[in-house]
Amino acid sequence: MAFEAFRQRIGSIIGGFDAAQAHRRLRGFRASRAHVNTLIAASGDTITARARWLVRNNGYAANAVESFASNVVGDGIKPSSTITDAAKKEELQALWLAWTDDADAEGLTDFYGLQRRAAREVFLSGEVFIRIRSRRAEDGLTVPLQLQMLPAEMLPLDMNRTLPGAGLIRQGIEFDGIGRRVAYHFLRRHPGDLTDPGLAGDTVRVPAADVIHVLDPVEAGQLRGVSRFAAAIVKLFTLDLYDDAELERKKIAAMFAMFITSPAPETPLEPTEEDLEVEPGQVVRLDPGEDVSTPATPDSGGTYEPFQYRTLLQIAAALGIPYGYLTGDTAKGNFSNTRISLIEFRRRISAWQHGVLVFQLCRAVWVRWMDTAVLSGALDLPGYDSQRRQYQACAWLPTKWDWIDPMKDASAEILQIEAGLKSRTQALSERGYDAEQVDREIAAERKRELALGLDFRRPGSPAQGPDGAKGSDDQQEDDREGAASDDTDDEKPDAKEGE
Repeated sequence: MAFEAFRQRIGSIIGGFDAAQAHRRLRGFRASRAHVNTLIAASGDTITARARWLVRNNGYAANAVESFASNVVGDGIKPSSTITDAAKKEELQALWLAWTDDADAEGLTDFYGLQRRAAREVFLSGEVFIRIRSRRAEDGLTVPLQLQMLPAEMLPLDMNRTLPGAGLIRQGIEFDGIGRRVAYHFLRRHPGDLTDPGLAGDTVRVPAADVIHVLDPVEAGQLRGVSRFAAAIVKLFTLDLYDDAELERKKIAAMFAMFITSPAPETPLEPTEEDLEVEPGQVVRLDPGEDVSTPATPDSGGTYEPFQYRTLLQIAAALGIPYGYLTGDTAKGNFSNTRISLIEFRRRISAWQHGVLVFQLCRAVWVRWMDTAVLSGALDLPGYDSQRRQYQACAWLPTKWDWIDPMKDASAEILQIEAGLKSRTQALSERGYDAEQVDREIAAERKRELALGLDFRRPGSPAQGPDGAKGSDDQQEDDREGAASDDTDDEKPDAKEGE
């Protein structure tokens, strides 16, 4: 403490950064120098508990977490294998699609539902754990592998100790001598679930190879996650209290109440008269000396709406959610500024998709799933041992963003493709589809339409050729007709020979 005072005194003499001074304006600003791991160990459980309470009881908080999860995942961030063998790729994708229904160990959703739940948990508590569970062949799964989701509370923050040798446990995570994660020490039962008859406080060691730890660290060296609600909890809770007080004020003001003042009775202990009931259009006679008064209930005036709006803007900024997504209020912005805010929001979401969810969860599941599928015989990939990286190469395709005017966006995209600024493969990938699969589907549809004598293509479309000319299928039909006529002409004498 003495050294701190001496340091501040030296700083005030030297000057420099005003933000580091201890003058009147910053006298109460006492920032902690503790590392983020120390702060999370001291406050992480409380922050997570308060965030969960707000999501259960506050409409804005519930809307924020659902908006984040649905924008991050949408219909699912889906894999597109880069295997060059079309038949093997189709087999691989079909097996993956079948397994997604078996992915959840609890059987409540599919793999893409687990993605959404993971995004929701990371927003709420800052982290989530996915335990990879290997299954037996007799379990009847397409690939003997399932995923079990564990909330942040299942890994104790207060478990810190040194292990024999060079290892140690920090906040429930076991590290070896060179700082690699080797295991996680999970509680056998949730510390707040009283319906679970398991032993409270009992832990189990799970190898790190079987655990996927999804978190978005905000500082270097951070071990555990912190809730996205941390910067918004105070304002959300106090705004809720203020809103409740305003509702009570309005409820009281809506009650028409009267007070009758009478002179002191001659006999103070005599029973009082019954309460007076007022009816519409009623004329009430009062006794001599009695007076009627109504209470003046203060109103919130014109400050309620601006105060709410500004406070909700601060909450939206703290959560990283656009104001309209947080509140559902679409009347505060026009098309242009709403689109600007959405572009910024979607850039953040895209960075989070690929930097957190895809990198930490999707890729890890895909690698483990392919290894298990090949080892179990569910997938036959020749030379997998020597070409493992090539076989596992994969692109992850998020759901395409939707805009208010899709016609303009589609027209702009067509112009970009025609000008060579982007490819159809890129355009389809941005929409969350695999280009090769789409091309196969289009070819199959054209073949079916040709067999049935149908044509749903618009005149002038790229599939029909320029200026409404015949497309490839029509050209094939003409070629077949031309070939038939050539066969007939072969039976006729050659005109040149006759000459």
